[in-house]
Amino acid sequence: MTIAKRHLLACALAAATACAALPAAAQTVDIKLGFAAPLTGPQSHYGEEMQNGIQLALSEANAKKSKVGGKTANFVLVSRDDQADPRTAVQVAQQLVDAGVAGILGHFNSGTSIPASRIYNDAGLPQVSMATAPEFTRQGYNTAFRMMTSDTQQGAAVGGFIVRKLGAKKVAIIDDRTAYGQGLADELEKSVKAAGGTIVRREYTTDKSTDFASILTNIRNAAPDAIFFGGTDAQSGPLKRQLQQLGIKAPLLSGEMTRSDTFLRLAGAAAEGTYASLAGVPLESLPGGKAFEASYRARFKKDIGVYSPYAYDGAWNLVTAIAQAGSAEPDKYLPKLAALQRKGLTSNAIAYDARGDLKEVAVTIYQVKGGKWTQVETVVGQAAK
Repeated sequence: MTIAKRHLLACALAAATACAALPAAAQTVDIKLGFAAPLTGPQSHYGEEMQNGIQLALSEANAKKSKVGGKTANFVLVSRDDQADPRTAVQVAQQLVDAGVAGILGHFNSGTSIPASRIYNDAGLPQVSMATAPEFTRQGYNTAFRMMTSDTQQGAAVGGFIVRKLGAKKVAIIDDRTAYGQGLADELEKSVKAAGGTIVRREYTTDKSTDFASILTNIRNAAPDAIFFGGTDAQSGPLKRQLQQLGIKAPLLSGEMTRSDTFLRLAGAAAEGTYASLAGVPLESLPGGKAFEASYRARFKKDIGVYSPYAYDGAWNLVTAIAQAGSAEPDKYLPKLAALQRKGLTSNAIAYDARGDLKEVAVTIYQVKGGKWTQVETVVGQAAK
């Protein structure tokens, strides 16, 4: 056989091999899911926790080789940094829509999720967000869903705890004027009053402030039995240190953004005694908690973040709806997401109400004891109609 013939035969064999591989390749379909959260700046640890949970869920989903439209689904995450800024969030939202994603996992902050939700709704894209502000699901968008309980649900639990369990009748409130901080503080105020307590002082700051001397002086003069702060751990840490420096003995309570290792580090020894609420029941008490923790540490080489389990469930909610519909077309799987009923990591009964809020309400109160967050009590019930 001449060299020319051998070359032609080799080319023919290569072409045949390539053609044989085409049907197998054609049996896989990439499904792009959008993700947006703060990935830089002082809130980047929240975004990282959220992204890790989502990536773990999508890796597990891809390993299952679920069929969508007769093809094996390969879920691909398209991530964007919204910098926890509302204007940037709107720009990022449009970028994700233009990228052709099939659904959205995010944003993290209420202040970014709410303005971005209009972009997604106009595009008909389902959005499963970490946002806790009540307004997120009160806009009338059938595309908006939550990963965790709302501020209404958390505020009710914490307000009742302050008055009934701590015996605090006089409460001072501080919030950072973000959609999250103000929303949680507003709901807390309603709950305290409903439980028979009184708001003796309401103070405001910004989400960039770390000097609270004037605010805390006003609060000290009001002599509250307890103080509630609506904002991030980047602020609640310094706030708790300054409370101690001013000799204010009233306990500090806050929401889930304070229940973090970052708060413990920033507050130092002053963190002791602080209370914080967190949606859901403790991970270690859930059937899949230990397995999730092991998988998370094996992949990311770090402890589980506060928001990772909720992001994990949020991603599985979207993936499950797509699998049930057999399609990644938003208009086809959206009804499946709205009617979803599944046993997840953070709840044994994940389901949405007509607004997109989770039906099952679970809020756990934690306190810093011996430098660690320790469970105090968990309240589980159904969301208000």
